[in-house]
Order: sequence, then C-alpha cells, then structure tokens
Amino acid sequence: MAASTAGAIKARIESLSFGVPVFRDGPRPGQAEPYIVVQEGIPAARDLRANGDFGDPDAEVSIRETVIVDLVQQARVKTGATTTKVTERYGLAEAIAHGLHGCALPAHPAKVTAVLVGDIDRIPIADNKVRHSITVTVLRQLLREEVTPA
Repeated sequence: MAASTAGAIKARIESLSFGVPVFRDGPRPGQAEPYIVVQEGIPAARDLRANGDFGDPDAEVSIRETVIVDLVQQARVKTGATTTKVTERYGLAEAIAHGLHGCALPAHPAKVTAVLVGDIDRIPIADNKVRHSITVTVLRQLLREEVTPA
C-alpha cells in the first residue's frame, strides 16, 4: 500500500510497464530522460459536491486532490554534422493519461471514488528536453489518521 496519493499514482504508472522510471516530487540527481515525476496536493480541497459533514464527527469527508504528472523526455539526438533523430516517444503522455483516467488506485490508503484526467500540456522544447504535464484530479476520502510509509 502506498502512503500517499503520489505513491498510489506512481504504483499505477509503474504497473502499466512503460519502462520509464517514476519519482515522487523530483528525479534523482543526474537522472537521464525519459522519466516521470508525480506531485500531489496541488491543491487538495473539500469536495463541495459531496454530502455535508457538519455536526457529525464520524462522517466521511470527501476531497478533490489535484496531481500533476510530468513526463520529461529528450527531444532528439544528433546523428551527424547537420542531422538529428527524434527520440521523443510520441503518444506516451496520452498512454499514461489513458492508464490513469478512471482507474481505482487500489494502492491508495484512502477510499478513491474517481480518477479524472483534466488535460495534457506539451511544454515546448528547451535544452533539448520536452515536457508533458498531465493534470489529474483524484476524488477521495480525507484520511482520518497518519499513514506511515513501509
């Protein structure tokens, strides 16, 4: 079981077997592309569409947590004095989004009711790197107690 939403998303992406390393919050120093970074709680707020919980300390509290999944890839490699070859894996960001949208996140420590992909942004090439940023909304129950990583 994961200790956080980012950990559950990381576990889900790894289970899809894309062969790309996945990290929470940032890659290792010197990590080569491609790699994926998952950032959670940007923001995490009460789901105003959920049932009211006022006056009942035992009521479940539903939240909407925004998660950003960044795919960072090398854009191209030099093959000659004036030629290059594209190394960007076209469609990989969409495949990641497809694998996340609608999944149940069974590794999450809280009850997850929905995982929704909002958008995929492709950030232009800079320093021969291209970044796809996938915005994901996780509808889940607010944890009642601390989760200790294994």
